[in-house]
Amino acid sequence: MSAATSLKRTSIAPVLSAGLLVLVLQPALAQGIPADEVTSSSLKFARVYQTLEENYAAPIDPDHVILDGGIRAMLASLDPFSSFFDKSQFAMLQQETRGEALGFGSILYVQPGKITIIQTQQGSPSWRAGLGPGDEVVAVNGVSTEPLGLRQLIALLQAAKSHPVHLTVIRPGDLKPTDVTMKPAEVNLPTVDTSFVGANGIGYIHIASFESKTPQEVMAALRHIGAEHLKGIILDLRNPGGVLEAAVEVCSIFLKPGAVVLTVEGRAVPQKTYGTVPVPSHVDVPLITLVNGSTASAAEVVAAALQDHDRALVVGEPTFGKGVVENVVPLSNDMGLALLTAEYFTPSGRSVQKPLPGTALQNPALGIRATGLDPRSADTPVFHTDDGRPVRAAGGVSPDVSAPDWKMDPWLTFLNQTGMFTSFASAYVSIHHPIAKTFEPDTATLETFRNFLTSQRIRSPERYWSQDQEYLQGRIRTEIFNLEFGLDYGNQVAAEEDPQVRKAASLFPEISKLLKSSPEERRSYATSRKQ
Repeated sequence: MSAATSLKRTSIAPVLSAGLLVLVLQPALAQGIPADEVTSSSLKFARVYQTLEENYAAPIDPDHVILDGGIRAMLASLDPFSSFFDKSQFAMLQQETRGEALGFGSILYVQPGKITIIQTQQGSPSWRAGLGPGDEVVAVNGVSTEPLGLRQLIALLQAAKSHPVHLTVIRPGDLKPTDVTMKPAEVNLPTVDTSFVGANGIGYIHIASFESKTPQEVMAALRHIGAEHLKGIILDLRNPGGVLEAAVEVCSIFLKPGAVVLTVEGRAVPQKTYGTVPVPSHVDVPLITLVNGSTASAAEVVAAALQDHDRALVVGEPTFGKGVVENVVPLSNDMGLALLTAEYFTPSGRSVQKPLPGTALQNPALGIRATGLDPRSADTPVFHTDDGRPVRAAGGVSPDVSAPDWKMDPWLTFLNQTGMFTSFASAYVSIHHPIAKTFEPDTATLETFRNFLTSQRIRSPERYWSQDQEYLQGRIRTEIFNLEFGLDYGNQVAAEEDPQVRKAASLFPEISKLLKSSPEERRSYATSRKQ
């Protein structure tokens, strides 16, 4: 077999093995064999790498030069979504897709000198060891947390999560520390992290990500809240997305059998239409999907499909605008590539991908619909839902009814970034434990919080202090409940006080009318509700 033939059959070798690169490609260079474009570029890469290896002042790490400098830089020049996974990263990706990870089953709040447990998952090593919300970890394997900075604490925790660990813990209201020893285990990471029924008979489900088990978790959450007896359900899709098949299956829970969910097209991907799939049961109660700028990818698939079929009213803010499909391609040595391979189109035919100047997505769509028209061209017909409502292809999914989130001024942003709310809650709970579920931060609590900020050398400017009272009360209450009752209850309290959730809940009495109305009528209705 000639060197040229070998090259063509192993064209991926240049980005996988530096040794093979030099041994195989050098004869081709010497013989001056004319090559195709890919092989020619590979020869250039080989020549540069060999020159570096022979002449650079210091020894070269092949993994760093080829994997980080070569492959990752090459992918970054194409789009912001394609990426390379080395062996450890590929293993983590597979764990995340399954919703599993090796660890102890605790959600921790980490700040300089302090680690606080916010939640322990039932059945996990932390749960079996009796750890719970509000417990403070003061030492890990004999290393005190007090003198350590944030990065040091994170490094300490990362090193401990895959080996047996010895913790020293102080529980709320106790002064004497308790010693706990745990062994790591596979821990399931839930993708549906909050579900409850509000006082008004409206159910709420938040999907944190879309993974292979998400449809089953959504079904479990629907059973938990007794969906068939509710006045309506808010499906919170404020998440970064995930696995496409999971999004299709979640849509199938709410859409009629045979409904189109999306169509996928790409240069090397044949056009494929995804429809609803068989599911154990369907939910027909009124539905509102909640979205914002963090709603992306698979979450946008669900929001757009439910909107196009007039199954749900979309409430919130415009979504992120990631309308492309990535496939994970396994490579040798347990490595892999996540490659952008296609663009998807909603049931009405629109694309949600926003243009990204300077990338391969500068002028989406990547694929052209069967009509032969670009979904963003001036000649493209207006897109319509099943009932004839006009919908836009403007990069992302535009909500039917706008609902703003909290207005975050610079002072609130600073408080959140520095973790002051959790720090105050920890100090407050240690003094006032136990806390009743009827607790409401009053004027005295806010003044205590202000004094706490002063003790941390943080000013409370009057112009911010006076306008942020409602937000401050909600954040303090949520963080105290996180530590006192666990993250599940804290998440429920946070959701009930979320202005976008409150707005969505208020729309159910008019949802049938809003799903039939024009954009102008919906804007007018939303404005009148504010007055």
